[in-house]
Amino acid sequence: MPAKAVCVLNGDVSGTVFFDQKDANSPVIVSGEVSGLSKGLHGFHIHEFGDNTNGCTSAGPHFNPLKQDHGAPDAAVRHVGDLGNIEATSAGGVTKVNIQDSQISLTGPNSIVGRTLVVHADPDDLGVGGHELSKTTGNAGARIACGVIGLAKA
Repeated sequence: MPAKAVCVLNGDVSGTVFFDQKDANSPVIVSGEVSGLSKGLHGFHIHEFGDNTNGCTSAGPHFNPLKQDHGAPDAAVRHVGDLGNIEATSAGGVTKVNIQDSQISLTGPNSIVGRTLVVHADPDDLGVGGHELSKTTGNAGARIACGVIGLAKA
């Protein structure tokens, strides 16, 4: 049965991101827009908790039910919530989001519904940057926007 979810991002930047999955075995299509980003790459991750009571910090670490190191979306070893980067081609404009991912799901044990989507200030080094935070956060910097992922009207 098809599932849809949505996330409204708020913070230093804003946006709306949609999640569509045809069935439990299909990849999730992540699409939408983020406005106000500085030019360049920005880490884009699902965090463990759907808690934004203390801004984006209360969302906790990356969603990582398999207890892996941080990695690229196409890496064999990664957090389930590691969606890589989105790229702003101009400062302050609208950045399109277009990602397909086979580890996140809208149902079952890897469900992202009720968790938080976070946009980071800096590029995600995909776990290979050599920084002390590379294997946990991708050294992606501050959390500049976030929102809880909720079920969307079909």
